[in-house]
Amino acid sequence: MTAQPVNKKKYDRIEAGLNELRSMGLERTLRKFPGVGGKFHDEAGKTLNFSSNDYLGFSRNDKIIAAAGAALKSCGASAASSRLVSGTLPCHAELERRLAAFKGYPAALVFGSGYMANLGIIPALAGRDAVVIADRLAHASLIDGAILSRAALKRFQHNDPAHLAKLLDGEKSAAQCLVVTESVFSMDGDLAPLKEIAAVCARYGALLLVDEAHATGVFGPNGAGRVRELQLENQVDISMGTLSKALGAYGGFSACAAPLRDWLVNRARSFIYSTALPPAIARAAEEALDILENNPALGGELLKNAEIFRRRLREAGFNTGKSASQIIPLIVGKNAKALALAERLREKRILAAAIRPPTVPEGTARIRLSVTLDHSQADLEQAADKIIDAGYAEGLCGAKLR
Repeated sequence: MTAQPVNKKKYDRIEAGLNELRSMGLERTLRKFPGVGGKFHDEAGKTLNFSSNDYLGFSRNDKIIAAAGAALKSCGASAASSRLVSGTLPCHAELERRLAAFKGYPAALVFGSGYMANLGIIPALAGRDAVVIADRLAHASLIDGAILSRAALKRFQHNDPAHLAKLLDGEKSAAQCLVVTESVFSMDGDLAPLKEIAAVCARYGALLLVDEAHATGVFGPNGAGRVRELQLENQVDISMGTLSKALGAYGGFSACAAPLRDWLVNRARSFIYSTALPPAIARAAEEALDILENNPALGGELLKNAEIFRRRLREAGFNTGKSASQIIPLIVGKNAKALALAERLREKRILAAAIRPPTVPEGTARIRLSVTLDHSQADLEQAADKIIDAGYAEGLCGAKLR
């Protein structure tokens, strides 16, 4: 059979869209990198990677790799089925038991990723007659879950419990409302006022989902997150987390009451219609929990290092917003300026991604820095020097490297 010629005109709209993105400095492209974690080496030398969410350096941890390897040999490469068919294996049940205990909840349910968790949980809890009220800077997966639910979507001002209360006060039935927020915001590194938000939800009888993707493994006892740290388990209905950041594996999960878990098993479509996590990944995550249990100071060490690094950059004149975590934004405003700074840093062998709209609001393009335990104090001092030097060259800070 002769191949038919491609009608290029049908792609005109796509080409025009790509050209528009390029003109605004918003085109994304894929790059290949030689490794993972906070730093890696290639033929040109060492690169400090500040774009990784491998906060504790677990992705290359020998014990975690060994646990995953053993599971790969004994159980195979795939679960080969969805959880409700034949994909639930002993490793999944044990991981969920461990996650529930880790988070301080009666039950937990594992999803294929953090994005899939939010995409499944929110529509399961909020239908057409419900209202989802999300923090204005909530992660895209939370917003996409709300849109998929077909519930009405409202936004409260970032980290503003008073505005949340005002929105709930305007609802005929606040019990039909689901409030969603992050505990550590992924692009700003600031912390949600969870106690105040939980109190507002309790007053109105609204359900509360807290996305702990960037808090899990870092904040709270043994890295159990900010919900556990603030003892809000009885007020936060769903504590969502990921296995793919500080835990160094892959997947997402919800920690919740047993009836809520049963409901998700029956109604969360991203759980029902997806193949279960590979056994090796489940065992890797479980081993990560073991390491956290035996090394409870890891998160505190990371936060201490991040604070010293942040203070140095802030004193040099960078705008780091209200960051109070291992995530440090350098907010520069214009897309082109963020891209130029990222390129200067790349030349200095520092990998730090330029984050632009729609990931962040218009006019707040930035470099997002993630501090990890792969970064030694010497690495951080060296990186700060190079970042300040690059920032001075771009007119973003006033402290030229001496």
